[in-house]
Amino acid sequence: MTKIALVNNGCAKNLVDSELMLGLLSENGYEITLDETDANIVVVNTCSFIHDAEKESVDSILELINEGKKVIVAGCLAQKYGKELKEAIPEISAMLGTTDFLEIAEVIKKIEKNNEYISNVSDKPNYNYPEKIERQQITVGSSSYIKIADGCNYNCGYCIIPKLRGKCHSRKIEDIVKEAKNLTDKGVGEIVLIAQDTTSYGIDLYGKNSLSALLKELDKIENIGRIRFMYAYPTNIDDELLDVINNSKHIVKYIDLPLQHSNSEVLRAMNRPVLDYRKLIQKMRKKVKGLAVRTSLIVGYPTETEEQFEELCDFVKEVKFDKLGVFEYSREKNTISYKLKPQIPARTKHARFKKLMQIQQKISKEINESYIGKTLPCIIEGVTDDGFVIARTEHDAPEVDGLVYIKTDKNVVPGDIENVKITSASEYDLYGEI
Repeated sequence: MTKIALVNNGCAKNLVDSELMLGLLSENGYEITLDETDANIVVVNTCSFIHDAEKESVDSILELINEGKKVIVAGCLAQKYGKELKEAIPEISAMLGTTDFLEIAEVIKKIEKNNEYISNVSDKPNYNYPEKIERQQITVGSSSYIKIADGCNYNCGYCIIPKLRGKCHSRKIEDIVKEAKNLTDKGVGEIVLIAQDTTSYGIDLYGKNSLSALLKELDKIENIGRIRFMYAYPTNIDDELLDVINNSKHIVKYIDLPLQHSNSEVLRAMNRPVLDYRKLIQKMRKKVKGLAVRTSLIVGYPTETEEQFEELCDFVKEVKFDKLGVFEYSREKNTISYKLKPQIPARTKHARFKKLMQIQQKISKEINESYIGKTLPCIIEGVTDDGFVIARTEHDAPEVDGLVYIKTDKNVVPGDIENVKITSASEYDLYGEI
């Protein structure tokens, strides 16, 4: 009997595709194992967003081939490189593009019959979510992701995703609500909505941004815990969306708003919206009581001057983001920024990264220390080896933000929400007791 294992690299959106592939394989009678050493065939779902992610995926492929496994490469790396990757690693058994993963069972059947290489990579990615497939979840914890759309209609200067994923394709509201109900019935405490750009959800189906309409329907689900959405686009943050968040029973007071920079010239070079971001964030915080704002920023983008970087530092000091991720620019072929000049030296990029992170560490510690003495509702994640209960506040998204470490003798259940008194804080994490 053929045993199949799957290695997932990259983002939560990739994770959902991996879980759909496992669902397809299960429906076709294949035995799934989480132990790669016990598998005959291993599917590697790859990431190609930046060079480091590509390296991680390639390392996974090479390691498995060296162990004698038949390897199927799926996802972004196959979509981006195709023939080049096969030439570099001829032992690869098959490739599936980003929107071709529904063929996984057929590809494996062919591999079982003969040793011929199989390539199934669409020239133009066109993502359609397979609603009839039941995901085989490999995530552990209190939260679960729901992919509400895939693909992107923007063309940011640093980003290859539209070429790898195609245009935005949304799922119907009723299908998403049905999945959320199923997850809630299984005991999932927090639903996390994801897409390349969640705030463009529904434009292709309903002719307008429909995230607010979706959130309203999800908020009606009986027994649903928390609802969170990630990856918002700044021009799509409107009054209706803010009002829905503010008035909801279940939507967390948290917005993930990747801005990438604050300087208007750098934003134009990035092909990003040039807005008064200070004014936007002030409005967001005014309309949503207790809102936490997360952003991500890129330093060392081609043409970024020292003065423009210092402007970004001043912006971060003034706005005081609750959560902040900083990334050094990664030069990727087939993006607008690849040919931009001047490119910034690696040493300069890293120095800018360190300086901005040091600024944010002070801000983050001040914000966290403001919670000391307060009691916060926290969703339980699990228990550490040394006996601490791990949890998250509503202001902390899974995998990207901080945690709450709790001392308690109380028996707690992952997914439940407990009131935790915060007793101390570090730059990124909180400590408390029940």
